[in-house]
Amino acid sequence: MMSKQAFLCSLGSLYLSLLFVFLLMDVYARPANNSALKEKAPDSKDENEILPPDHLNGVKMEMDGHLNKEFHQEVFLGKEMEEFEEDSEPRRNRKKLMAIFSKVDINKDKKISAKEMQRWIMEKTEEHFQEAVEENKMHFRAVDPDGDGHVSWDEYKIKFLASKGFNEKEVAEKIKNNEELKIDEETQEVLDNLKDRWYQADNPPADLLLNEGEFLSFLHPEHSRGMLKFMVKEIIRDLDQDGDKKLTLSEFISLPVGTVENQQAQDIDDDWVRDRKKEFEEVIDSNHDGIVTMEELEEYMDPMNEYNALNEAKQMIAVADENQNHHLELDEILKYSEYFTGSKLMDYARNVHEEF
Repeated sequence: MMSKQAFLCSLGSLYLSLLFVFLLMDVYARPANNSALKEKAPDSKDENEILPPDHLNGVKMEMDGHLNKEFHQEVFLGKEMEEFEEDSEPRRNRKKLMAIFSKVDINKDKKISAKEMQRWIMEKTEEHFQEAVEENKMHFRAVDPDGDGHVSWDEYKIKFLASKGFNEKEVAEKIKNNEELKIDEETQEVLDNLKDRWYQADNPPADLLLNEGEFLSFLHPEHSRGMLKFMVKEIIRDLDQDGDKKLTLSEFISLPVGTVENQQAQDIDDDWVRDRKKEFEEVIDSNHDGIVTMEELEEYMDPMNEYNALNEAKQMIAVADENQNHHLELDEILKYSEYFTGSKLMDYARNVHEEF
């Protein structure tokens, strides 16, 4: 029979052996570096600071052509959106929603009209615009190391590659000496696309130098009519299968090439297809001819289009307008709280009279 001391020694040896195996597995599981300039991987926050985001608050479609699933909440809540968390206390969220209802109801008749909702949507969209402007100031300082108020393409390229895990000093030195950078194919493709966007954001005279305003257009194309056009061209390029620079319904309900790995999962996603089809036919295709042009898509994408805001207001009201009076009343908006805020309120009917 094994002694206690022998058992402990055996257990210790087993532990060391397992630890060694796990360390070996970790080493071989790590991807090989594509470049000697690579160092530790960046955290996502640093990378997102200088990359144009795919998701733009208050814009109906993502840059990759997907519909913005949070759009209704973004244009109804504005910067208060983060306060309505899924795990928030329903009673507290109910009070916040009631306070919002009171603010939207300008004439205090205890119901919200399409015009009142339109005004509110424009106000909340402007909040997202101002938030982007403030964030841009911070991001611009991060990529303007010499503080001269302009960022060159090379300055941005250095910061971008640093955010992707390359050694910033070595990259800067190679660019300064016009030496070749060993960059993997995927990163180079992203860089090429970013440079196209950089050119578009560079207002005359074209010098590849962006000031703070131009850099805002680079990161947030919704702030510039010219960049909005460019974003629309990119979306149509990704979705347009026959190269006619227009979109049919069949093209619009197909995901951009390469964005999904499981084609079967896409095919059976009936809800996704239904939402896309409804948006195409009822909203984007304004003349209902079965074709979406660049002009139609641009109007749809423009977050500061007042007609779009009014149309959106009417749609939002229709979702919850149970008594069909073309207005939103408090009990309706509380009942459909998940649509407006992303937060589902329990026992809304029982509590509304207690608190209002």
